[in-house]
Amino acid sequence: MVIEDNRVLCDGITAMLNGQPDMHVAATIGSGNNVLLKASRIEPHVILMDMGLKNFKESPVVESIRKKMPEAKVIGMGFVPSQSDIVEFVEAGASGFILKDATVKEFLGTIRSVAQGVKVLPPSLTDSLFSHVIEFALKRGNGKLPNAVRMTKREREIIVLIADGLSNKEIAQQLNIATHTVKSHVHNIMEKLALHTRLQIAKYTHEENH
Repeated sequence: MVIEDNRVLCDGITAMLNGQPDMHVAATIGSGNNVLLKASRIEPHVILMDMGLKNFKESPVVESIRKKMPEAKVIGMGFVPSQSDIVEFVEAGASGFILKDATVKEFLGTIRSVAQGVKVLPPSLTDSLFSHVIEFALKRGNGKLPNAVRMTKREREIIVLIADGLSNKEIAQQLNIATHTVKSHVHNIMEKLALHTRLQIAKYTHEENH
């Protein structure tokens, strides 16, 4: 199901998806009105939702969809959202996000992955969420990570640099190590913080704030 109030864009997305052998657009809707009613009637596997609909708050609708239709997967579409908006969106139960400058391959790949149960966010958004949880971890411990989380000296250096907003490439340059080495350390840090999937970053942040 496609929720998009730009008719040209909606028709284009519909035509593209219907042209795929494993996809079919069961319904389209031009606004946020009656989303739950229409969705409950057709029971879509995946719902594509424009994040820029007028007079429409996406997160409560996503939360309601997930409660009424737990099998349905919701994917947001839009330009780069603020960190608070994307955290709120994934906390509501969304399974993914597609930036409107995504390639056709990325667009279709995200839909297929989400349909199979994978949580998908663009790298630019996961970097923002990871920085957010690191900042909270530091604040929670008065500048220190919980004692139960054992970090190497290098991992702690990288955590501080991530909290300062540096990219993997910038961290690599500052520490004089390869970018792929930084990525490996970031992966290990996420594992140690029990952030096994990208969307769990937002969930972790939400739970630790309550």
